[in-house]
Amino acid sequence: MWTPENRLRYDRSKLRYPSDLTDEEWSIVGPLIPRAKRGGNRRSVDERAVLDGVMYILSTGCQWAALPKDLPPRSTVNDYLRRWDEDRTLDRIHHALYVLCREQA
Repeated sequence: MWTPENRLRYDRSKLRYPSDLTDEEWSIVGPLIPRAKRGGNRRSVDERAVLDGVMYILSTGCQWAALPKDLPPRSTVNDYLRRWDEDRTLDRIHHALYVLCREQA
């Protein structure tokens, strides 16, 4: 139900893009992203920014070439999207959010 409290909770006007993750959403999703593999170079990309890029693509349906310049490069976002799909990270994120929604309902 849309109460004044709920409107404030779901207000996305202060975010850069409406598809960006809030701090609360990131606290749920962030721990589900796998750590960098041992032995290689240190991960230099911000996973939250990459996930914001993925969410931007999925929510707007824009072309990869139209990804805004203030998000990570489209090749990085695409690589992580493919990797997270292959290792089922996206499935784990979806399941965790689904369970959370069902518990709240």
